[in-house]
Amino acid sequence: MAPQYAPSLRSRLFPLLICLQTSFIVIFLFCVKYDHHISDDKLLYAEFQDVNVMVVLGFGFLATFLSRYSFSGSGFNLLVAAMAVQWALILNGLESWYHRGQIIINLRSLVIAEMCAASALISIGAVLGKTNPVHLLLIALIEVSGFVLNGLILQTYLRVKPLYCTMLLHIFGAFFGLMMSWVLYSEDSEQQHEKEKIHRRTGLFSLLGTLFLWMFWPSFNSVLVDPNDHQRKLTAVYSTYLALSVSAVTAAGVSVLSSPTGKFNLVHVQSSSLAGGVAVGVSMSAVREPWVAMTIGLAAAVISTLGLRYIRPHLLSAFKCHDTCGVLSVHGLPGILGWLAHLLLQLADSDDLTTAIRCAVFNICTLNVTLSLSMALGVIAGMLLKWNFWRPPQEKKFFDDQAFWECTSEKFMEKDMDIWKGMIEGPT
Repeated sequence: MAPQYAPSLRSRLFPLLICLQTSFIVIFLFCVKYDHHISDDKLLYAEFQDVNVMVVLGFGFLATFLSRYSFSGSGFNLLVAAMAVQWALILNGLESWYHRGQIIINLRSLVIAEMCAASALISIGAVLGKTNPVHLLLIALIEVSGFVLNGLILQTYLRVKPLYCTMLLHIFGAFFGLMMSWVLYSEDSEQQHEKEKIHRRTGLFSLLGTLFLWMFWPSFNSVLVDPNDHQRKLTAVYSTYLALSVSAVTAAGVSVLSSPTGKFNLVHVQSSSLAGGVAVGVSMSAVREPWVAMTIGLAAAVISTLGLRYIRPHLLSAFKCHDTCGVLSVHGLPGILGWLAHLLLQLADSDDLTTAIRCAVFNICTLNVTLSLSMALGVIAGMLLKWNFWRPPQEKKFFDDQAFWECTSEKFMEKDMDIWKGMIEGPT
């Protein structure tokens, strides 16, 4: 029986890429200008580089854990990030274009665009390995548009600060991706796919992505804080680092405790070690003391690790939702924990009952709007991706680089290695 090859994307991917990139160039030609009225801020440039490393290397390497999907995990991450950043620059600059007739680009706008792209990369983690590059680009366009719209709604009607709107990217991206995965569910997904496993080499590269994210997360959480408020900026750095440290230690302990064999689980350690950075990023505007940040980091790691151990397997059987990267436990649940911590800390700082009630109402409305919009757009995106026009990959080609890349099969690679080994060792 002849092998079933993955459908060619030549007639879909190339026109989409060229049309999108040409359109962006035309928009930039007529509407976008560099900001020449500010001095070069070396500190902001360093922080921009930190965020850039997280988006490209951190998320890129983190997506390489699947044994036969490492090329796609890292390569498609760069493709999506590059396109999403351009689209986010345009959408975030519409207000400037409306008032001044042009979109201004500076380091701050680039950082915000990269954070919008990070939200899209979180969403893609839920459907990693089950989509093609055309799907990923469509996801990025829809998700970034929805995230920018969510920030506009929150700032316009609820008077939420722009920094807090941006840090909700974890919640928005996680639930957007989960709803996509739910819509794309098929009966063949009930059992774990034979290629959905971790190899020693790919697991090591994925752990490297965790290390990049862990090191640069303090910059990610503090880069948009007002640079003139040095104390608040340093507090964000301190709080993030302490929360990350506690979450790394706690994740290791809970992973061993919850393991039937009493051993570390690679996915738990590398994913839940970042949960503290997620949670404290959402709540950092209300964090004032070191012990608060450390407590948030501990709680986030416990929730994340237990979620990966017990909740993630039941998502598939109970809710028909296959979460490849565990974005619910890594970003969704810690993000909601951060929102809850932010609410409780603000209530504790309230002077009177009226202020406390108003604060609670605004925080609850903020979460409801974010969840509602992300889940609704996730359903719409999932329905769009189910269209056969986009040449979706076959079930047999899930989690497989050979469906998209020119690469040698493992059988021939092993044969070549045996030949080279024989040439080096010589005749026996």
